[in-house]
Amino acid sequence: MRGALRVTVTGGCGFIGSNLVSWLLRHPGIGRVTVVDDLSTGSTSLLGGDLTHTDFRQGSILDAGLLEAAVAGADAVVHLAALPSVPRSVADPVATHHVNATGTLQVLEAARRAGGPLVVAASSSSVYGAQSGLPKSESLRAMPLSPYAVSKLATEAYLGAYHACFQLPVLPLRFFNVYGPRQQAGHPYAAVVPVWIDAVLSGRPVTVHGDGTQTRDLTFVDTVCEVITTAITGPVTSPWPVNLALGTRTSLLELTGLLGDVLGAPLRVEHAASRPGDVPHSQADPTRLLELFPHTRAVPLRVGLERTLAWHRDQQGARSPSHVRGSR
Repeated sequence: MRGALRVTVTGGCGFIGSNLVSWLLRHPGIGRVTVVDDLSTGSTSLLGGDLTHTDFRQGSILDAGLLEAAVAGADAVVHLAALPSVPRSVADPVATHHVNATGTLQVLEAARRAGGPLVVAASSSSVYGAQSGLPKSESLRAMPLSPYAVSKLATEAYLGAYHACFQLPVLPLRFFNVYGPRQQAGHPYAAVVPVWIDAVLSGRPVTVHGDGTQTRDLTFVDTVCEVITTAITGPVTSPWPVNLALGTRTSLLELTGLLGDVLGAPLRVEHAASRPGDVPHSQADPTRLLELFPHTRAVPLRVGLERTLAWHRDQQGARSPSHVRGSR
């Protein structure tokens, strides 16, 4: 193990970022953790007491000066800052491009000027888009269906180009439907798991867009944090994208059933129209992931949902409605 490593995390006050910061701070091989976040979608509250143990820099990744200062001296940069959500990108493609594509370029430039720390960056399974075959292998041609997916494909391409041109060590990771504690529901583009849990705990029906047969490779956030931490401390690099999911496949209807089972009562389900840009089916081929990270294991979906539900209950600070009261 090398000496205590210095890590900069962009988007460190978001759902995945705050979980990762907690993992890094607990790791004996990690020293200083610097967090960059403009708090447009994240919150310092997600870091809780961990905030006092970080070097927090509030600002945008589009601010080259702030970014350069935050990356100076880093051994690794984990780039998670982004404008997430397919529907958001359909509503405002230009904003999505600026933050996700140009922002990634700014991060890479800061890393290059800082002497070439490892850059781990978040891409997305949405880049597969119209590719119909399952499971999705990284060797498949990307066929994005939304501006968000295009911006994430640009992220991957920029990492590969900076590796080729500047020998920058990189690792682009394609996330697949990450869920878990600290994933919030209170905004228009929230992910399905926190939105549904929040609805049930508030006594509302859950909304399923489409017929519910669409499938997802749900990945518990601890798996993501473990892989990234291993990449930093290894280090593990790849100029080519790596799926960060383990090949599970769950339909939205199956998810409503399992969540209802965890809660102790069936969910009330309402159907709505499918959303533009949504991919009907998503399942990773984990071969490349397991070659690089052979000890990675999936967290069972029920276990992940139970831990996620417990966090949401703690956040609400109140007991569930009577139809789920007392359930675990």
